[in-house]
Amino acid sequence: MTNDNGKRKLALGLSAVLMSSMVLSACSSKDSSEASGNGAAPAGSLKIEIFDRGNAPAGVTASDNFLTNYVKENFGKANNINVEFVPIPRSEEVTKLNVLMASGTDVPDIVFTYDSGTFNKYAEQGGLTDLTPLLQEHGQNLTKFLGEDTLRYGQYDGVQYSIPAKRSTIGKYASFIRQDWLDKLGLPVPATSEELYNTLTAFKTKDPGETGGKVIPLGMTIAAAQYDSLVWSFIKPVTEQERFELTQNLSSRDYPILLPGFKDAIQYMNKLYNEGLISKDFALDENKETLTQNIGNGLVGAFSDDNDAIFYPDGTYDVLTKNNPKAVLSAIDPFTNSEGKTAKPVSAPNGMYIMIPKSSKHAVEAIKYLDWMSTEGHLQYIQNGIEGEHYTLEDGVPVSIPDLSVESSNKLSGGGDIGIIANGRIFESQEKNNEAFVKSFRTQYQDIIAKSLTISTTNPIEPVFTSRPIEAESKYGTTLSDKIKQLMVKATMVPPGEFEVTYESMLKDYMSSGGQAILDERKAAYSEQK
Repeated sequence: MTNDNGKRKLALGLSAVLMSSMVLSACSSKDSSEASGNGAAPAGSLKIEIFDRGNAPAGVTASDNFLTNYVKENFGKANNINVEFVPIPRSEEVTKLNVLMASGTDVPDIVFTYDSGTFNKYAEQGGLTDLTPLLQEHGQNLTKFLGEDTLRYGQYDGVQYSIPAKRSTIGKYASFIRQDWLDKLGLPVPATSEELYNTLTAFKTKDPGETGGKVIPLGMTIAAAQYDSLVWSFIKPVTEQERFELTQNLSSRDYPILLPGFKDAIQYMNKLYNEGLISKDFALDENKETLTQNIGNGLVGAFSDDNDAIFYPDGTYDVLTKNNPKAVLSAIDPFTNSEGKTAKPVSAPNGMYIMIPKSSKHAVEAIKYLDWMSTEGHLQYIQNGIEGEHYTLEDGVPVSIPDLSVESSNKLSGGGDIGIIANGRIFESQEKNNEAFVKSFRTQYQDIIAKSLTISTTNPIEPVFTSRPIEAESKYGTTLSDKIKQLMVKATMVPPGEFEVTYESMLKDYMSSGGQAILDERKAAYSEQK
């Protein structure tokens, strides 16, 4: 997500880090001497937000642990900067951040959010520091690490107001099927939408899992991971202009509600629902708790999900095989579009938005910190720990050592929330990123995860990039997100004869509730970009 070898291995594992610390310290001393003329520069200061998830091991906290102390020693002390981590509850991050930003005094020097609307709001209100000159002077390594394609997602009206974290992989979704059910029925792995439909029908009528009539051929929820691959397979080819203008980005997700084919997708879901081929209670299962239980209990024949979601310890696949040792899942890619391609959406190359408030007096230190993290293996250390204690290297890729002692495991606490410039482990190539992603999971799942990852990036549909925020999306986004879900649920669940009037009525309500305003603004924005 070995046994502890004692102080000797820890010292060996830290030797390279201490060497780089000495180099950094020497450089810092030189800089300080030049700045002050007598080598006695006053200490700088830097406050950094960190997520508090409420799950820190006993004896440590989110803001005081092995890795926060590593930062304080190897960046802070080496550069004569006092570093302080400020914990923010993960479940309340936007609310707490709004309070801190409004105070103007208590806010940390480095803050972040995953919500693009929150970033845009702060930038629009003039609450953020322009990072362009700071990156040019103090962030050359960071700029190289992120690349222009990622950095542009941190711009507002062409000004660099945030540092976007870089994603190691952009794949989102894959689909999975009970291979043992296919084998029992003598069926091939479905490779097209039509083949999948025939397979689902066979699962329902023949019940290869012997569920006693409880079989759910295709697991479904109202969460995007379950329906997005299906829906996007119905979207017809469009021009760049049509894609830009007809897409509606709500809560950081592109919705194809106005693109040609969306209505066909919902009508197909209506068909599946009325034929008993998808979960009857999907509308109540946004957190996919019921679906997860049903998969684990061996009731579900096929489903779509995030490419890695089911493979974590004590997760969905573990529960399934515990309840049914003969159960086997295969990763599949069956949702074909009008061109015969299995197109599906992928993530933007950025993760969270890292920001420096306008009120900060330590913007230089903040950029120096992020730049430091991108060099000399510091990010890799924060993410992976100590070689020989926490991982071994295979072809240059860290592979986690299983069965860590409690002490060793605790040293890794908070690594994902400290290494904020990356979402996932970043290496010199995408191939290495993918390999590291796969090898971060247990050996028995690595083959299916590798296939799942490949599926999730096959025929990718990239998010629509806008050079400026669409204000109507910020204004109406929450309301319209709910209305899309309502449309999908009601239009899916009505009898087939009522689909047309239900769909058109709810689409009309959607458009009058802000959808038309977004469409009008996107048309104007496209003209501005040309």
